[in-house]
Amino acid sequence: MATVELLFSALPEHVRTARLVAAAVARRAGVDEAVLDEVRLAVGEACTRAVGLHMSHGLSSPVRVSLIEDEKKFSIEVGDEAPHRRFTLPGGTLGAGASAAPQDAKANENGNGPGGGGLVEAEGALLPGARDEIPEPVPEEDEGDGEMGLAVISGLVDDVEVTTDEHGGVIRMSWPTTEPVLP
Repeated sequence: MATVELLFSALPEHVRTARLVAAAVARRAGVDEAVLDEVRLAVGEACTRAVGLHMSHGLSSPVRVSLIEDEKKFSIEVGDEAPHRRFTLPGGTLGAGASAAPQDAKANENGNGPGGGGLVEAEGALLPGARDEIPEPVPEEDEGDGEMGLAVISGLVDDVEVTTDEHGGVIRMSWPTTEPVLP
């Protein structure tokens, strides 16, 4: 398993560099040429989100990008150190940790819950879980942009996993690979 790690200061001007490096490593790992634009866009969204979180929380620590080449897939992990609240990805899956137990999430007053879409209540906040529900306002202004970025990433990448806690978060994205053609 070959890994390339990139650390960069949480400044918007470094996002372009991360996108270019990710696309170059993905190409070398054997990701299909037709998918490279999606790789570039997804990494740009994830890095922009991480930079925004670092800036809004006044963090000076760098944003972490790991580019991991496995035998049959190529993965990218974008990590930040900003404290996170729980949220959902489109389709109602909880994004704050892969295994949200039933005691962590319960149905709201409308009867909507983790298995039925609608709004899910977790750690005291209502979370969007279905397209036909309007989420409650979120007090932090940057939360909306972060969730929009996650929605874009979900549309670009079939295999995406988001884990977060009070110490930071990681967006892990994966694409299948073929045998690379080396010049």
